[in-house]
Amino acid sequence: MADRRPIESWLTDMDGVLIHEGVPIPGADAFLKRLRESGKPFLVLTNNSIYTPRDLHARLRRMGLDVPIENIWTSALATAQFLDDQRPEGTAYVIGEAGLTTALHDIGYILTDHEPDYVVLGETRTYSFEAMTKAVRLINDGARFICTNPDETGPSAEGALPATGAVAALITKATGKSPYFAGKPNPLMMRTGLNTIGAHSETSAMIGDRMDTDVLAGMEAGMRTFLVLTGLTRPEQVENFPYRPSKVVDSIADLVDRI
Repeated sequence: MADRRPIESWLTDMDGVLIHEGVPIPGADAFLKRLRESGKPFLVLTNNSIYTPRDLHARLRRMGLDVPIENIWTSALATAQFLDDQRPEGTAYVIGEAGLTTALHDIGYILTDHEPDYVVLGETRTYSFEAMTKAVRLINDGARFICTNPDETGPSAEGALPATGAVAALITKATGKSPYFAGKPNPLMMRTGLNTIGAHSETSAMIGDRMDTDVLAGMEAGMRTFLVLTGLTRPEQVENFPYRPSKVVDSIADLVDRI
């Protein structure tokens, strides 16, 4: 696909692009170093809402990757921004970890199980039947259902884990109410992220390893998209989708010279 205006800002997914199972992907450090040196706006994105940007900064740094806190954008932050725009200083019953609860506290939300405006579902490793039952009852009583991201499974060293989207499906089945997903592939996550760094979609690019989230969200946000083959999507799977990335590359290392 022919280039439009030069790329002036970059958004990149984290898992499968920069790291894989806690290990940096070759070229990730060089890519981030080139971005920092260039002065171009950039964000590292993740649909995982468990960790705060400060947590992720520390985790990446231990792996040898230097990503400033202000350059990390999570589905929890996108969810909080959405709720702040929709209903400032509202209330929410939250199923999730510190990444989500901190983001909601930071926008002035009160977390409560008493007639909340929203039930907000995020990622956690300790989903409880009691919490899900509470969520079902609150939604049945009129709370609006919000979910950080639609990912149905997540990776682990032992294999796939049920993730936010799978638990959301359970709650939907019990209530008849579908959630609004704030994270990828909703282009809202891209647009709110671009706004935080003062970037425009026409001169921005999204790098990801998944056709159904990263590439789709970037495309719908009006950005150029780069698919790397170091994550979930295999080369032969690209043609199964009704849309295509702007370019397919082997890994993040192939994009260092594009900056």
